[in-house]
Amino acid sequence: MDLLNTLVDKGLRRESPTRAEALAVLATSDDDVLDVVAAAGKVRRHWFGRRVKLNYLVNLKSGLCPEDCSYCSQRLGSKAEILKYTWLKPDQASAAAAAGVSGGAKRVCLVASGRGPTDRDVDRVSDTIRAIKEQNESVEVCACLGLLSDGQAERLREAGADAYNHNLNTSESTYGDITTTHTYADRVDTVNKAHAAGLSACSGLIAGMGESDEDLVDVVFSLRELDPDSVPVNFLIPMEGTPLAKEWHLTPQRCLRILAMTRFVCPDVEVRIAGGREVHLRTMQPLALHLANSIFLGDYLTSEGQAGHADLEMIADAGFEVEGAGEVTLPEHRASVVRGGGCGSHEGAGGCGSHAGADGDAGCGAHAGGGVCAPASTTPRPAEEPRTDLVAVRRRGAGTDLAPNA
Repeated sequence: MDLLNTLVDKGLRRESPTRAEALAVLATSDDDVLDVVAAAGKVRRHWFGRRVKLNYLVNLKSGLCPEDCSYCSQRLGSKAEILKYTWLKPDQASAAAAAGVSGGAKRVCLVASGRGPTDRDVDRVSDTIRAIKEQNESVEVCACLGLLSDGQAERLREAGADAYNHNLNTSESTYGDITTTHTYADRVDTVNKAHAAGLSACSGLIAGMGESDEDLVDVVFSLRELDPDSVPVNFLIPMEGTPLAKEWHLTPQRCLRILAMTRFVCPDVEVRIAGGREVHLRTMQPLALHLANSIFLGDYLTSEGQAGHADLEMIADAGFEVEGAGEVTLPEHRASVVRGGGCGSHEGAGGCGSHAGADGDAGCGAHAGGGVCAPASTTPRPAEEPRTDLVAVRRRGAGTDLAPNA
């Protein structure tokens, strides 16, 4: 049985691939990419049908962050010409969230730059959560405020938060090359705090920072062990004025392989196409819907995304449907109604899939239909031709007087 048939069978059983099989997915050729998408698409449809969950970002506080994350336009020392503003008032944030909800978003993600919230910041965000819930009772609210201190996750949940996002971003072994002002362990600790407080954990990665295939597999397997309900896959947006502005390593085909590998490792988890899809997937975005069951609608934190109406047209034209507010996102074996939003239960969930054989090395996986061992790459891909024309700084929505893109 070839690699892809094996991975489909494992995905339908919630059994994780081996590391060798995950690496083999990333090492498949561009000629095989449609076979890879078709195989991972079977797993996606088995657990999520043809539903696409829409999420909407509200940047509560932009820029002036004391952390030095190399990929971030809001970082310490960033020369990116982004919007900079302090905390939005609850009514401002609620109005921004309403735009996303009216566009079809089921979840609103409240994000603030900074190392982590003070207790006063948690009060601010709690007031904002309550304001949003008063206007849209059924909407899911996810907070993303950085590193959490003891008790803060519990306070956010009491205010009505359904989920908390904190990404691992890259492998533990290379994390220090990307960020020096906090550690990989700090990030793991915050995700665990969210879990312990009963929040649905959301944690993902950023691809395209010069990492190797092994780094990508490492971070996705680490995420599986951490057991988030949703895994956002970001593709680096190389913003001018940041240390990674010259990093252009992604092709549409590589992005599809990364999403497919993530789906095979986390078969029954909400896989979200996050920042950078317009820059790197480009006209191949509809194919990515066969791999991920969730996307962000409209703009991102500091950069502009595809027009909201274009997102909706893309979903419909590709034969998918927007997930309704009353539908539970996760499969029944993972899902529990935390606050009416369908966030996942962590009791007995078994992670993103069964852990059986996850760390075993069963030898080299074969290409689809080929039987030839797929060599795993140990070095970053050569840089692609930069598409700086597709990177636009956000100048509308939160923090401006202009209407948001939703």
